[in-house]
Amino acid sequence: MNQMFRLFTLILLANWFGFSSSAAERPNVILIMTDDQGYGDLACHGNPILKTPHLDQLFQESIRLTDFHVSSFCTPTRAALMTGRYPARTGAYRTSSGRTMLHTDERTIANLFEENGYKTGMSGKWHLGDNAPHRPQDRGFQHTIWHRCGGVGQASDYWGNDYFDDTYERNGEFVKFDGYCTDVWFSESLKFIEQNQAEPFFLYLALNAPHGPYRVDKKWSDSYRGHADWGAGPEFYGMVANIDHNLGLLRERLETLKLAENTILIFMTDNGTANGAKFEGLTSEAIKGYNAGMRGKKSSVYEGGHRVPFFIHWPAGGFVGGRDLDSLAAHIDVLPTLAELCEIPLPNSNALDGISFAKSLRDANALPHRDHLVVQFQGGPYFSSSPQKWEYSCVLKENWRLIDGKELYDIHADLAQRHDISAKRPDLVKALRACYTPFWESVSPRMTPVSIDLGNPAEKRTVLCSQDWYMPNGNPPWNFSSIKRLPRVTGPWMVDVKQAGRYRLTLRQWPIEANQTVNALRAKVQIAGQEKESKVEPGSQGVEFEMNLAAGKTKLLTWLYNEDGQAGGAYFTEVELLE
Repeated sequence: MNQMFRLFTLILLANWFGFSSSAAERPNVILIMTDDQGYGDLACHGNPILKTPHLDQLFQESIRLTDFHVSSFCTPTRAALMTGRYPARTGAYRTSSGRTMLHTDERTIANLFEENGYKTGMSGKWHLGDNAPHRPQDRGFQHTIWHRCGGVGQASDYWGNDYFDDTYERNGEFVKFDGYCTDVWFSESLKFIEQNQAEPFFLYLALNAPHGPYRVDKKWSDSYRGHADWGAGPEFYGMVANIDHNLGLLRERLETLKLAENTILIFMTDNGTANGAKFEGLTSEAIKGYNAGMRGKKSSVYEGGHRVPFFIHWPAGGFVGGRDLDSLAAHIDVLPTLAELCEIPLPNSNALDGISFAKSLRDANALPHRDHLVVQFQGGPYFSSSPQKWEYSCVLKENWRLIDGKELYDIHADLAQRHDISAKRPDLVKALRACYTPFWESVSPRMTPVSIDLGNPAEKRTVLCSQDWYMPNGNPPWNFSSIKRLPRVTGPWMVDVKQAGRYRLTLRQWPIEANQTVNALRAKVQIAGQEKESKVEPGSQGVEFEMNLAAGKTKLLTWLYNEDGQAGGAYFTEVELLE
């Protein structure tokens, strides 16, 4: 009787303090996403050149989603993955032009897991905003190590980064690391795992490889010379081989720590291949190399642009042994699926576009969770115009693909999408067009500017970069090769002054770490109805203005004039609240 009483008391105490056996046994989650690696860039998917033994092993041991789709470019996929919502709805649907940041009312998967007792960590590429309130640490990640912008060495990244021995931001501070970028992301992720192994954790390991520039130690790329003979093919494949090696080390460490059994391990990529084969334009089939028989590459809405690998492995949940799941699924489905697997309730405020495919993972005979999907590259690959209805869109349903609302393909019969059968099946064209219209009407009102905070207590000094100029179309200067030419163009930053007060604005053509002078004679700044001008002193590295600003949303514009009166913007501008 006393033993029964003690047991009953323990159960009551567990409930009182919010603990339960299921909570203690909640699975860890490791979500690995590579950058610009396509469906065909794995040996287990038939690539005859690449050697990926550790990815192949994960493939053999996992449930594989064979009809899994993302966006065809970097930022939109990340926005969808983080929120479970269509990218256009989130505000982050381009890779620059001030459209890489989530609306502040968006809730992320990290918010969800953090609020439900998980330790949350992020390592690698974020590409959803470099400034508050858009950094990973502002979006639910408790531990972060990441590079800014869309690629290591791009404009807003730490000056001088080149993939080797770089400086990255760790928990709000810049830290110099030794070694190759991919090795750093994995080693830092292992530290996070080891430090949090006693509690459930969610780790987002978002690699920047094999995105260009294609840099990797020759020990990884040399074996592909003479085999991947297009452009930087050997380097691209070498970067994939290095990822594969690091995945092996990660899985070995999980086994040693006795974490592998109850860890949900996911491998996926963010869009179609960038350089895994040679193409004629963005929408051709591979003319050299391997693309798994699909047409199109990164930036295309044909199949090769957005169908990617997705492996999920969880021994404790029975996700082992190797099994294909061939029903339609997408990046927006990952958040609700992981929430269901980890028994995390979704708040009613999370109006998701994603649908959980957990039932299909558990039951091979379950009905498909999703009827159709819309993939759209708003503005097209070169952002030559503002987003338009139907342009660069694909409606997916079963084996059918409707491109731009007019071309129809049967993927089962014609994976390379060579034969447009729209004239033969007008009924299907009509039905698929009917799927698209509600999507467009729902997401298009949310494609509105997202602001960067000034005077946010979480970020004492805001460093703005021209990649975030809100251009009507076209890309602003977003990398150093374009900035070095001092292009005579400027654009506005959409900003939100969080505290009224006196601010210092410092206009530069280079980040402060570059230690380079301003090549201009005169500077001008405009914000919140105020405008100031100043002479540029010879040898100056930046031009300072002090201005009183009221709280609220506004635009910030800058000009730097040369001796001919031609103006370009201050590609870097620092804003600091003084009082």
